[in-house]
Amino acid sequence: MAKVLVSDKLSEQGLGILKASQNLEVDVKTGLPAEEIKKIISGYDAWIVRSATKCTPELIAAADNLKIIARAGIGVDNVDLPAATKKGVVVMNTPSGNAVTTAEHAIAMMFAIARKIPQASANVKSGKWEKNKFMGTELCNKFLGVVGVGNIGKIVANRALGLKMRVLGFDPFLSKEAAEKLGIELVELDELFKRADFITTHVPLSDKTKGLINKATFEKMKKGVHIINCARGGIVNEADLVWALEQGIVKGAALDVFEQEPPPADHPLLKSDQVIYTPHLGAATDEAQENVALEVAELVVDYFSNGTIKNSVNFPSVTGEMAKTLRPYITLAEKLGSLQGQLIEKLPTEILIEYRGDISEYNTAPVTQALLKGLLGSMIKSESVNYVNASMVAKEKGIRVVDSKVKEANDFATLITVTVKIGMEERVVSGSIFGKTNPRIVQIGSFYLEALPEGTILVIHNYDKPGVVGHIGTFLGEKKINISRMQLGLEKNKDEAIALYNVEGDVSESIVKEIEKLPNIISVKKVTL
Repeated sequence: MAKVLVSDKLSEQGLGILKASQNLEVDVKTGLPAEEIKKIISGYDAWIVRSATKCTPELIAAADNLKIIARAGIGVDNVDLPAATKKGVVVMNTPSGNAVTTAEHAIAMMFAIARKIPQASANVKSGKWEKNKFMGTELCNKFLGVVGVGNIGKIVANRALGLKMRVLGFDPFLSKEAAEKLGIELVELDELFKRADFITTHVPLSDKTKGLINKATFEKMKKGVHIINCARGGIVNEADLVWALEQGIVKGAALDVFEQEPPPADHPLLKSDQVIYTPHLGAATDEAQENVALEVAELVVDYFSNGTIKNSVNFPSVTGEMAKTLRPYITLAEKLGSLQGQLIEKLPTEILIEYRGDISEYNTAPVTQALLKGLLGSMIKSESVNYVNASMVAKEKGIRVVDSKVKEANDFATLITVTVKIGMEERVVSGSIFGKTNPRIVQIGSFYLEALPEGTILVIHNYDKPGVVGHIGTFLGEKKINISRMQLGLEKNKDEAIALYNVEGDVSESIVKEIEKLPNIISVKKVTL
């Protein structure tokens, strides 16, 4: 059974789903300090968190058996993604569970700041009735700039259109056609800043989005703009916001999040009557709490029951059924990568992967990860390369990875070809699936053959002369090494051959060197698959 640590509060219904699974053993230990988590985390396969727990590199490094971190909520800035990826830990979130609630909160904050509702309410409660002090701004026909048109941003835009606002959207991952269907005018960020009367942010916090709204961008905005941030603290530079308020560029701001939460008592924004605040309430509804709890519980159960990876932020998502379908291809790809990695001496500068035939119809991202794991894992012994971090390792090593798909199958129902470039040199290997589940190596360089990628294999390149196979067989026999199978590929134009000998026995480096000295041998490589 997989052990699950729940270190933040989760609803009883969510816990019930976890505890009902026969594959899981669940421990609920909320409010633990980091030093206590560090002592116990190595005993768990899954870790469920909300925003309170910080999954730091130190804690992730101590999590020797951890397979997934599941975040009940959309933001994963409390999880160190590079550390989790390097460790091979899949990080999942629940992007839809609190989308409506967070979007509604942003709309509520926009209404509140436009009509100065909190300030007016406080005025009445203080015994005053200063009606003229709280002149508001009408929303109808105003431009709302939505920065980030994802799950939440789309809902905000939809609600704003219902208020007869005109919506400008910025999102590099949204097409113009898709935006038009949503009723959004897709624009560049600078244009959004120049035209919007209200600006609301709905992007994750990252190196690219930290300080996205700053002094330089405030200077591009029209005077009297309103700023709403219900996403993450740090997206709006708080010091620059103070400046923009003082300059009269920003008429009002509504903040649900701060860079430091709670903000210090002497924070200058807390002193401004033009700013309203809520204590990170974006997802704070009964419905949202229940939704994210149920969603995160189902993610964990599906992963350990069916192998389903859904809503992963650092690994390709794949259903349990698709994982079963892809398993033979993943096995083949990893073995091809490992073979290629053991045949070359230097890290390549470029890896080209071609998927041809049946495999081209599927999501090949997990297959690519497996291939890179096999190739880089066989070459880089100083660090662990796994299914999750393989792409990251390739990028860190400056290796360009390009994959392509071709529907035409040619001689095989499925063919995966891996070409590595080392300077001006190219090396090629190809593999296919025989039947439904049987991987085979079918090409090495210019040689075609049919070899089982399994166990210890001697890859011998030789001149096509009489007696070569006999010399090799005799030599291995004298060394008590059995040949379990052999596959031969010929190239008549060069009078050369390549053979893969599956062998059983202790094949030392000295034996490999002795084989190289036999007549008509060009090269010998020992690989283990």
